[in-house]
Amino acid sequence: MGDGGFRSIGMDLLQKLVEIPQELVHWAEDKTATLLYERRQLNSMQEIHIQPENVAALRALFNQSEAGSDKCGPITSLLSVSDQALVQRIREDTAYHNRNNVTRTMAYWNIFRTHPELHWAYLAHMVSRNGGWNMTDLRGELLPYLLNEAQRGNVFALLERANGLIFHDAYPQLLLYSASRRADSPLFHLLPHLQVSAFMRPIWELFWEQLDSALLTQALIVNEQNYIEQRIIQHPTYRDLVLNSLFFNAQSLLQLNQVVFPYVDGDEMHLAGLVLENFNNLHERIETGKKLYAILFGVPVVCEGAMRFANSKPHTASRADYWPQLFSSMHQTAPVPKGLLKERLDGCRLITGASPLYSPKLTNAWKNYSMDPPEPGDWFEHDRGRCLSYLASVQPPFSFEMTQEHGFGLNKIELAVLAGDIWQ
Repeated sequence: MGDGGFRSIGMDLLQKLVEIPQELVHWAEDKTATLLYERRQLNSMQEIHIQPENVAALRALFNQSEAGSDKCGPITSLLSVSDQALVQRIREDTAYHNRNNVTRTMAYWNIFRTHPELHWAYLAHMVSRNGGWNMTDLRGELLPYLLNEAQRGNVFALLERANGLIFHDAYPQLLLYSASRRADSPLFHLLPHLQVSAFMRPIWELFWEQLDSALLTQALIVNEQNYIEQRIIQHPTYRDLVLNSLFFNAQSLLQLNQVVFPYVDGDEMHLAGLVLENFNNLHERIETGKKLYAILFGVPVVCEGAMRFANSKPHTASRADYWPQLFSSMHQTAPVPKGLLKERLDGCRLITGASPLYSPKLTNAWKNYSMDPPEPGDWFEHDRGRCLSYLASVQPPFSFEMTQEHGFGLNKIELAVLAGDIWQ
């Protein structure tokens, strides 16, 4: 054993490789326990139900629009003074809360607490927490050994732009709904003046009449993923610098493809979630979003436990928010140069004597960046109703527990760090 109760890098890596078969045995044991835990939740799982007649009504409306009706199109009439003032307030409120990942994440949570029928706001809050953790990982304990400063800056720019664009588009819709509730009258004729896709106005009007939270949530998932498709995924700058790069295509190692929902069950912190295999694929992003929604609202232990977590842990973007036994938002030791790195992890635990991994708060990792205006255009102009096939009932996936897999991913990152800078 080396100083501090854990091994130096040479023996560290060799020992870790030798221990892999034993760790796989532990992983298999943990996987069995996870399967038994998931099986116990089966009887309480609930389908996210979409009423086919509502989708049929939307399809008929969009077909009318194709035939020349303007029911889905922009409103060209002048706004009243009060409407102009409301649109301006919504724009200002959105810009104020769009300063960084933390302000966005908490804005989603606050509007969900005011309007719990807005399921998407709860889902967006939990997914946005993941975006923040991915951002601070870039300045944390492990990834700086694997990615150079330019690479980390490029990944952050992509995450921040995607996070900010979705908020820029979705949050005004939530605020307009809130204003409609206060006025006791729908105000969705203002959506075009907030540059919201024509796809969303009939959705909101139907939601106003029927309060079909599932349909609204799935529609927002479809809308927001289409919103960033051309602006982020197909954007040549992000494709060249990030999405087509070797290190981003190794995103399973970087854990950028894990989306986890911390939730409290009894006295234990668990992680539910999924792995997004191909971030570049629009269809997969939408289907993954629907499954995440089904996990959050279709598995009661997750829905209730994640709510307890969100209420008790304001978002800082440090992973210490959910795993303080592994992470600290403050440096516990001085940064270690390459060649002197030491193993710290043993599954989901620290090796005896090892200090927690550094996971900074967002405020200590990245400064605020002003967001450039979104590129103009409405994705729905080229879709005109084909996307309605995504609006369908969905069952929560049986395999939703990610606690052990998340810990296993951390161990993979540490192994890569100990093996050296594999991308240089």
